[in-house]
Amino acid sequence: MEAQESPVREDRVFTIPNILSMARLVGVPLFLWLILWPEFGGPNCDGWALLVLALSGVSDYLDGKLARRWNQVSDLGRILDPAADRLYILSTLVGLTWRDILPLWLTGILLAREALLLVMVWVLDRHGFAPPQVNFLGKAATFNLMYAFPLLLLSDGSGWLASLAAIFGWAFAGWGTALYWWAGVLYVVQVRRLVRASAATG
Repeated sequence: MEAQESPVREDRVFTIPNILSMARLVGVPLFLWLILWPEFGGPNCDGWALLVLALSGVSDYLDGKLARRWNQVSDLGRILDPAADRLYILSTLVGLTWRDILPLWLTGILLAREALLLVMVWVLDRHGFAPPQVNFLGKAATFNLMYAFPLLLLSDGSGWLASLAAIFGWAFAGWGTALYWWAGVLYVVQVRRLVRASAATG
């Protein structure tokens, strides 16, 4: 038997899931500062940057899980959760590309998908639709990338641990990028159906 979707409460703001999402947003500039500090003459803080990423991954899992279990799904949460995901991915792309850990072509592919998503959100807004919920495929893509990025950061070193991190990091990056674009294509299809249905009834 399928679980019923939790009702959305527009008035809910300071719930545990929303606070977790807010904390993730606060961690975005902290992570970017930690990862780029060595580029500006500061000490290497990769360990702390990895910790921030790890905590972000844990909170990303918990906020959605707790919102459904405790019946605390809200409109604000539906905005904060994907916003935190996008900002972490963007900040990580900036940091790892700046440090030459990620190649420009991969960064370009991922940023092109983000640009496509922004266009689709604009199309939906123009036709009076709210952005659809993040689907399972999109979450799977984000999880793969959030595993890939810390591993690739860890690979920026020497020794067997860095070599192992590079192997698994690039594997997760490949799967994450493919799933990221797959989810984007499905999003475009969904937007197209909504717009067509709206035009037919209008």
